Amino acid sequence: MKAKAWRLYGAKDARLEDVELEGAGDDGVVVEIVTNTICLSDYKAVALGTGHKRVPKDIAENPTMFGHEVSGIVREVGSRWASQFRVGQRVCIQPAFNIPGHELETMGYAWHSVGGETTHVYLPSVIMEMGCLLPYDGDAFFKCSLAEPISCIVSAFRTNYHHAFGSHEHEIGIVKGGTMLLLAGCGAMGLGCIDIACHGPEKRPRRLVVTDIDDARLARAARVFGLSARTDGASLRADGEVNGVELHFVNTRGMADPVAALKAYNLADEEDASNPTSTGGGYDDIFLFAPVPALITQCSDLLSFGGCLNFFAGPTDQKLSAPFNFYNIHYMMHHIVANSGGDVKDMADSVDWIGRGYLHPEVMITHVGGLPSAAQATLDLPTVPGGKRLVYTHVDMPMTAIADFAEKGRIDPFYAELDRLCYANSGLWCKAAEDYLLAHAPKIEIGEPMAKVVERRITI
Repeated sequence: MKAKAWRLYGAKDARLEDVELEGAGDDGVVVEIVTNTICLSDYKAVALGTGHKRVPKDIAENPTMFGHEVSGIVREVGSRWASQFRVGQRVCIQPAFNIPGHELETMGYAWHSVGGETTHVYLPSVIMEMGCLLPYDGDAFFKCSLAEPISCIVSAFRTNYHHAFGSHEHEIGIVKGGTMLLLAGCGAMGLGCIDIACHGPEKRPRRLVVTDIDDARLARAARVFGLSARTDGASLRADGEVNGVELHFVNTRGMADPVAALKAYNLADEEDASNPTSTGGGYDDIFLFAPVPALITQCSDLLSFGGCLNFFAGPTDQKLSAPFNFYNIHYMMHHIVANSGGDVKDMADSVDWIGRGYLHPEVMITHVGGLPSAAQATLDLPTVPGGKRLVYTHVDMPMTAIADFAEKGRIDPFYAELDRLCYANSGLWCKAAEDYLLAHAPKIEIGEPMAKVVERRITI
């Protein structure tokens, strides 16, 4: 099977190459990748190369593929899997293979024939045995690509826990009908978190407060959930209700006392603020999306009695620390959790919920492009503002902000039509735009292979 793939040879050394992959044979499966969305984890892998814990030390001689948020179509099925999958079936891949003894060797870091920024992948039997190829019944490929980041949020919701005073019985998940706070929550993953909190079929809060320090980012976040932002004194804010969840967006930049301002949303619920177990305006569940010491300390002050902080942000500082109130950990039953990615069930549920239309992951996407643009778009993540970058792997198109379609459309009817289709969908990427792009965008060509990629043989 011929493929065109970005392969990682070292730190910031990614090369777009034509390669030949193994065929399915009896034990494997070949999947044509249609879309991949770019994750900050991809940036860390590409920027650091062998300096990343998950990237093998020999990539200069044995380059790996990167990218791990994919959707695609089954093109070859080994006889061993013929009863489970069929040619032409839409699928996605759970990137955390969790192979015993190889737990850190995940898709996008350590595999030579499995990645996201490529036209095709070969899945050996060991990946299939772990149940990581998942059917998808939804209407658009890009939504399925977003199932992986969504699964990380689903995992976070399920990682939180609470228990009654004097009880060792843990109640897994967020508090149903409780109060939730997202700090620095208007980025791509924060928007996914809001979507799940408001539309997910499991537990939902009664009140959700979302903060940011950037007016434009906050205003867009409010808009995609149907709320209008306004200026309240020196701060931008938006308030409303989404699917029965009371939703508030607030810019905390410049606030003299952001903790007091955020607690004010809950104080009206207090019947007796002098009660030792009173929430004091605190939150049952807090999700922190930025590894900022000052925000970590604020979380310590913002938790309610029995509250749970989910440190969702993935830090790069290996010595990151911050003051945290251990008096309240002891007497107020505050606790902290974290997770890095979801498991197969989280991914399967995310794919199912997206396929059923419960969730609206398109709120996460701000840029769209083709395979040749993928490596630079990955390296640009920390410096170019925006949310998720969506790559169509068989398309030759520069990575372009959806907000720029209208301007580019002044001279190019292709972008004019994409702008029209997105404008009709509240400025968001959509199936109609995907269908048009796949039908009309310039296609890449796969040339003669420069190398044959033979995947490692791992058994369990």
